[in-house]
Amino acid sequence: MSPLGERTRPESYTDSDTVPVRVVLENIRSGLNVGAFFRTADAFRISGIDLCGYTAHPPQRDILKSALGADEHVPWSAHSDALSAITKLREQGYKIASIEQSTNSISILNWEPKVGEKWALVFGNEVKGVESDTCDASEIVVEIPQFGVKQSLNVSVCAGIVLWHAAQRIGLPG
Repeated sequence: MSPLGERTRPESYTDSDTVPVRVVLENIRSGLNVGAFFRTADAFRISGIDLCGYTAHPPQRDILKSALGADEHVPWSAHSDALSAITKLREQGYKIASIEQSTNSISILNWEPKVGEKWALVFGNEVKGVESDTCDASEIVVEIPQFGVKQSLNVSVCAGIVLWHAAQRIGLPG
């Protein structure tokens, strides 16, 4: 048991309160990164994951290796591309935020999602990032300020930062 409360059991994940956030993965090439997203999604008890384009799907070996079983209870769905996924999510009341460095992005420090809002967060390919058409279809583009030489984070590390920020503002699960 966690010092913060009782752990959610895998069989009760979908019946538990979740943070109204979905992660949209656009052409993530590494199964290890996809598995890390499943673990992070489980950690924050988000609503689910949308796997788009050539992003690997469970039960791919590298996903299983890094997900440590989270892929068995975190809801996920597959889509031909991210634009298809965000169209469906928008119909379900989700606002769309692409997580990307661009001339139109705002700092995560200035992104203030409100309690109870539903957000779909788009994370892109490890090399190319979120596609420009996907960014254009988003309500907002958010980036994490970085001060080093590379100005680059692993996409799954980025997810941990963004999901923590979102969960704190939208409301941690009960």
